[in-house]
Amino acid sequence: MESSREFRVLATSGAARAGILTTPHGDIPTPAFMPVATQGSVKALTPEEVEAAGARIILANAYHLYLRPGVDVVRELGGLHAFTGWKGPVLTDSGGFQAFSLGSLRKISDEGILFRSHIDGSEHLFTPEAAILYQEALGADIIMCLDQCIAYGESQDAVRLAMERTHLWAARCKEAHHGTRASNGQALFGIVQGGLFPDLRAESVEHIASLGFDGYAVGGLGVGEPKGPMYDMTEKVGMLLPKDQPRYLMGVGSPEDLVESVARGMDLFDCALPTRVARNGALFTPLGRVDVTNRRFKGVSGPLQEGCDCYTCRKFSLAYLHHLFKSRELLGLRLASIHNLRFVLGLMENIRTAILEDRFLSFRDSFLSTYVPTSEPARLSQKEAWMEARRIK
Repeated sequence: MESSREFRVLATSGAARAGILTTPHGDIPTPAFMPVATQGSVKALTPEEVEAAGARIILANAYHLYLRPGVDVVRELGGLHAFTGWKGPVLTDSGGFQAFSLGSLRKISDEGILFRSHIDGSEHLFTPEAAILYQEALGADIIMCLDQCIAYGESQDAVRLAMERTHLWAARCKEAHHGTRASNGQALFGIVQGGLFPDLRAESVEHIASLGFDGYAVGGLGVGEPKGPMYDMTEKVGMLLPKDQPRYLMGVGSPEDLVESVARGMDLFDCALPTRVARNGALFTPLGRVDVTNRRFKGVSGPLQEGCDCYTCRKFSLAYLHHLFKSRELLGLRLASIHNLRFVLGLMENIRTAILEDRFLSFRDSFLSTYVPTSEPARLSQKEAWMEARRIK
């Protein structure tokens, strides 16, 4: 592996790992959470604000950037870093998740994914080779294989078909990435699929690992299944993945899931959840989420979270946040997003410190003893509503 894309595990505490992932645009201390900048922007925030919140890497989406403004536009303007103003590492998703979330707008075959643009209805074929070409042109530090993510509740036969197609595409992605174009230090991650079927997951890990990627992602979790089975499968896969390479659990970002998934050996995470719920007035605290629009906060003079070092909590009262949301002021969305992002990124910093000091298990127990997650029925209902809103009939 080239020095510009090296990964080193520095310490463990149980199955939890603390490491350093080196990229052409800087080192990433792990475990790490990647704020989602789907179209090159973390919604409502500047790159400086995202960095101030503690982010060391962000995630952008090759499919969306391909549609708008276009890969060629980004490349001609200097790549994602110059185009967006973000100076740190960038990971790009290949577009495989859109094959799941935009179900009515795509057709999947072994050749690739035929998308109908949600912007103008035009058709675009994403093959594994094209997905690699576009991500290389965007200039990301870490790029992902094209995969087929499948919904929770599908039959084992359907999950196997998607897994085998993911394997086929992974080999083609690896071949497309091989050679002089990879000399810029871009790391290519393979993706493990297999749903909640242990035998399929084991088969997928073995196959994807045999292809020899720079890192390994776990896809197809956090797609509507209950938390218990998700944690169980994360643990099973974590025990099988190569120990000397980074492990990326895709699409997971609630505070309790981050803690539990680090405990099962995962290193990298991404999710739009922290900023998405912030824009709806749901703010993270050590005791769980609070709804800032609740009338009980109308006259509260103190900050949302005592001791929080984010800009929002240092400068503004809970009463002011309540007022901004009730008045539908855009500043409320920005301040809420800053706080939630800082809460999650600060949590990751505390997790890393606990691992380095070999006290992660006690940290985990302490955090989970006070943090109250969103109820399971409410969470699943919210997830389904979000997914349904993305599916254009």
